[in-house]
Amino acid sequence: MSAPEPPAQDGDLAGKLAALAGARVAVVGDVMLDRFVTGTVERVSPEAPIPVLKVGRSTAMLGGAGNVLRNLAALGAQPRLVAAVGDDEPGDQVAALAEQAAPGAAGLIELPGRATSVKVRYLAGGQQLLRTDWEDTAALPDAAAERLFAAAAAALDQVQVLVLSDYGKGVLTPAATARLIDAARQRGVSVIVDPKAKDYAAYAGADLVTPNRAELARATDRDLPDAGGADADGAVEAGARALIRQSGVAGVLATRGAHGMTLVEHAEAAVRHLPAAAREVYDVSGAGDTVVAALAAARAGGLSLADAARIANVAAGIVVGKVGTAVARPDELLRALHAQRLLQAEAKVASRDTAVERVAAWHRGGLKVAFTNGCFDLLHPGHVSLLEQARGSADRLVVGLNADASVRRLKGDGRPVQDEAARAAVLASLASVDLVVLFEEDTPLDLLRALKPDVLVKGADYTRDTVVGADLVESYGGRVALADLSAGHSTTATLARLRGQGGGQGGGA
Repeated sequence: MSAPEPPAQDGDLAGKLAALAGARVAVVGDVMLDRFVTGTVERVSPEAPIPVLKVGRSTAMLGGAGNVLRNLAALGAQPRLVAAVGDDEPGDQVAALAEQAAPGAAGLIELPGRATSVKVRYLAGGQQLLRTDWEDTAALPDAAAERLFAAAAAALDQVQVLVLSDYGKGVLTPAATARLIDAARQRGVSVIVDPKAKDYAAYAGADLVTPNRAELARATDRDLPDAGGADADGAVEAGARALIRQSGVAGVLATRGAHGMTLVEHAEAAVRHLPAAAREVYDVSGAGDTVVAALAAARAGGLSLADAARIANVAAGIVVGKVGTAVARPDELLRALHAQRLLQAEAKVASRDTAVERVAAWHRGGLKVAFTNGCFDLLHPGHVSLLEQARGSADRLVVGLNADASVRRLKGDGRPVQDEAARAAVLASLASVDLVVLFEEDTPLDLLRALKPDVLVKGADYTRDTVVGADLVESYGGRVALADLSAGHSTTATLARLRGQGGGQGGGA
């Protein structure tokens, strides 16, 4: 089993959201009408020990493949929907809602005598009390299946990604699914499946399937705990790899509710465990549709699968904070990503004890850790270059930051210009920095003894003999690296220029 890859920074995704606009995605599968009946519960029925719901209002929304369409449209993508409905009032509502969500995007096959799938959820106080389903799950008649495939094939000629939204309502039979995947592969169209079949061999050839934890457990006949932590992560990873081996799908993104997501891109890929992005959960209805829509839009927009999964994770965190089958919009994604970046930056500033624990965990995972230190009073291009070179020397970078009292002793009165909290926050916001640790001493020697980094990095204005801690790091098998300097940049010179005193060359912190 491979070592888990620590979660990536989400802040850099904000600049990639524009790729979702105009992404061309086809959705084929089971469409349904989701109705929500909301009200209040003030008493228990005298007829049975059940709550009496005093109905306040009823609303209808697209569900299943229709909700994928709605989410794609909300993200700014250009979706196409191919699905089947009955010749009934719910079918008319589905058609009207689809046209409202994405004008001209729905290709609905109407089947006389077949009931459109309808799910009705009864809610009070934001919580579901009951759900009722009206549906016909029989396979489509042959003639209808041919009409649907012809419409789907035409849509495949115009898109970059195909989503198969399988809710087990008779559209995506094993034969129909195999035929659609083959047609997509012939056209170079990626296939993402939101699955319901127990035998995932039906999805052989798909690029990605997105089972939830329970679905993955059923498909692999494994006990996958509904929990977080290393043991649960390992069990889900093992289940995902087993599913890839036995079914012929290329990759798995397992959604795990409050425990986030687990991505295995292909059989040989390292695992990525993404922590849940939601702060409050009100309703998980349709969250899987949001995940697959965000994945598809991001992939169609040219983003990597890892970035697409991270965007989908954030989108899921947004919709579960709403009631009903909701959508995530680009402005909401942008706000959430900015908020996460601030939280991640705060989490990167750690005490010495916490830093020791994190570095030890990185070492247990087989990761190399680099260390550099300084005052970093006014961050300039020389600092940025040093930090990027330091990060490039290992898998993780820890920055030892002189506390305010230490800076005053080293630099004199008037320094630091920025206090330690501000300096730490700026450093933590950089993608090249994984951890910031303040130290009160004049040198980082005690911190080096505690952390035991693999690489000690300083600027090339030092020599190996003048680097504090060089002997210590080399004594346990580490090494010292001297980073190239960016000429003309130093904090002292910058301050001198601001004061009109000229300034020299250098790369000091």
